[in-house]
Amino acid sequence: MRLGKGAPVTRWPLLSWSIVLLAAGYFLLPLYATFQFSLGMQRGELSFAAYHWLFGSDRFLDSLSYSAVASLLAILAGTLLVVPTVYWVRLKLPRARGVVEFASLLPLIIPPIVVVFGYMRLYGDGSLLPLTTSDGRLDLLLVIGYVVLALPYMFRAVDTGMAAIDIVTLTEAAESLGASRWRIVVSVIFPNVRSAIVAGAFLTLSISLGEFVMASLLSRPAFGPYLVQMGQDYAYQPAALAILAFVITWVCMALMQFFALRKPGQRVLPRLWAGRATKKEREVS
Repeated sequence: MRLGKGAPVTRWPLLSWSIVLLAAGYFLLPLYATFQFSLGMQRGELSFAAYHWLFGSDRFLDSLSYSAVASLLAILAGTLLVVPTVYWVRLKLPRARGVVEFASLLPLIIPPIVVVFGYMRLYGDGSLLPLTTSDGRLDLLLVIGYVVLALPYMFRAVDTGMAAIDIVTLTEAAESLGASRWRIVVSVIFPNVRSAIVAGAFLTLSISLGEFVMASLLSRPAFGPYLVQMGQDYAYQPAALAILAFVITWVCMALMQFFALRKPGQRVLPRLWAGRATKKEREVS
């Protein structure tokens, strides 16, 4: 609607808000329904009895801590594998980028059950590197499986972040100052693709925390098999467990995002401390 010549036109973004509200409803309504159902463990009233039951279960805490540690190890191993590889391919082997990218997409094509059975045949008792003979080696094999499952997402995130920076110029500048190739990767490349690494870490965490097939076939006490077992044995506790898994995943992602974007030497709560100092100065004055 024009009020005069040159007057700004005010438009209500009805279509944009409609899409936002539909998307929010699509994600939030099932969560609300699940949360509402989880409060009905005690008949005739709403209570957090299902949540109290879960937090009082040692198996819940053990499986959650096990999957959290395995996910963090998978994130660390995936970062150490993908970042130097992508850097070297973009710097020295640009013609091999298509081959490496195709290899990174193979976990999307090959089902996890095929991968884990291949691991069991390849690293069985009679192999040169037996990884199925003890619990510690099975844990290592599960972490390797998590790295493989998250490889397409970690590779794509890091490759996109690496494309946004001029690695040739950064490498030449660091080499002119006497930095070794390993020092360049650690001190120059890693800080510049930190946001891309965090994006890949988000996806790795979400995949590893609820993964079922590999953990179940390797007989590991992970969170994914625990979720499935709870769904078969109980009614209200699985709904509470789904809400807790959702909250824990997003809290971990928020913490990773916070520490990834925090500048070196920056305090965690600078404004809070500054406000306290100002208040004390006012009281003294």
